[in-house]
Amino acid sequence: MTPAELSRTVLDAVCRAVDAGELDVAPPERVTLTEPGPGGCGDFATNVALRLARPAARTPLYVADILRARLLDADGVRDVVVTGPGFLNISLRARDDLLTGLVREIRARGTEYGYGDALAGRTVVLRVPYEVRAEVVADAVARIVATQGGRAEIEHGEPVTLRPVPAPEDPAPLGPDAARWALLHPAPHDRPRITADHLVQREINPLFRVRYAHARVRALTRNAHDLGFAAEPGELNGTGTPLQTPLADHPRILRAAATRHAPDRLARHLLTVADALLPLLSEVLPVGEEKPGAAHRARLALAEAAGAVLAGGLSLLGIDAPEHL
Repeated sequence: MTPAELSRTVLDAVCRAVDAGELDVAPPERVTLTEPGPGGCGDFATNVALRLARPAARTPLYVADILRARLLDADGVRDVVVTGPGFLNISLRARDDLLTGLVREIRARGTEYGYGDALAGRTVVLRVPYEVRAEVVADAVARIVATQGGRAEIEHGEPVTLRPVPAPEDPAPLGPDAARWALLHPAPHDRPRITADHLVQREINPLFRVRYAHARVRALTRNAHDLGFAAEPGELNGTGTPLQTPLADHPRILRAAATRHAPDRLARHLLTVADALLPLLSEVLPVGEEKPGAAHRARLALAEAAGAVLAGGLSLLGIDAPEHL
């Protein structure tokens, strides 16, 4: 079960409790999941019972007990524990099942994994000064807003609504990809560095790590084809779990980048995904006389899922995701 599926499962539990007359409240539009906090347990936690308690005219613990009973019947849920004032702590049947489901979801959505409707039907007006960084940031924001169902209009003049710290010099000599990264990766209030460091083809360069990780995934797919096997999601026995959290977080990061007009969040997230992916890549292909097995196919599927996230994210930033590097 993926985080998105679990969120829908919790929301379904709320709706069923309302339909059965156990709760008199309007179901929320979405349910937010987090990692369990201090005193919590399991794989995920949610405060939905606390959110519903006041409109339902019930205590949070009462609402939590109602939802716990519903969730224990849900497929993929192993246990639900109520902690604190009414937090629901949910344990899934197996983390490998969660990761496998996540990989399947990403592979089904491709580079559009994480797209949603947080800004559906809304028009976002971005008023920016005539300055290169502001123009590049506004362009990236417009792309990201579209992933959440919204539409951005870029205008110039006062009052300015988007004014990142200007670039200290013309970034054009870096080339289009490195220039955009140099302007988008720092937070808007930070001064961007327009230096040749962004062109270094080594791991000290964050842009290189992101693009290299994507290119390596594409190479592994080609190599696997030559060896006669293809990706197939399956059990990883713990391998690749460092990727689980950043991949599961991708929809949340896209929403935040869209609603807060902050493409730097997406840029830094892609770096997190790349850094979690790179150690896995050496374990994808068979070594020596080893024959391709289910584990190799599962690792390749995970790598390709991460590669899709990197490709989609780079595209939203207006940066090329190379097949070869």
